[in-house]
Amino acid sequence: MMKVFSPTLPILLAGALFAASCSPTEAAPHDSETGAATQPITLYLVRHAEKQDGDDPDLTEAGVARADALADRLEDAGIEAVWSTDYRRTMQTARPLADRLGLDVQIYDPSDLSGFAGQLQADGDTAVIVGHSNTTPQLAGLLGGDPGPEIVEASEYDRLYVINGLGSGTTQSEIQRYGVPSSTEVSPD
Repeated sequence: MMKVFSPTLPILLAGALFAASCSPTEAAPHDSETGAATQPITLYLVRHAEKQDGDDPDLTEAGVARADALADRLEDAGIEAVWSTDYRRTMQTARPLADRLGLDVQIYDPSDLSGFAGQLQADGDTAVIVGHSNTTPQLAGLLGGDPGPEIVEASEYDRLYVINGLGSGTTQSEIQRYGVPSSTEVSPD
């Protein structure tokens, strides 16, 4: 008995392999040894917006407006992740942008900035990170950015670090401003 060769099966297999290789849901490529993203990414770092007094205060009315201004500024920036420390003022700063983008606010530990910087690089997401006046410049430096001068604790809330090309070997950083300008002068007591 003679078997007849059917070209249908090889064609179906080739088509399935081609379709799998063109999948649009693939994540950014990662280095198999280090786990770090191989595509350059952009990170946006900010200090929380204006806050009330107290141990774990809410934002002031001006702070709520600034959080909305941050969302206005970054809603079309291709943000894939929103990070915040676990404090009311940072979460309330991050929430408007996360809500607009349909993302959860992820929590990071500000006492392990070195580990967090490594995680951000490994994740490979374009992200916003909301922190504090004493952690945001330090994190910018750990990510290869310019930390700039110290943030004026009493009055500077409009600083936006933009770190481009993370993972490319040619990281560039810039300090921009957003929302209503903050006064960076320290007022006498």
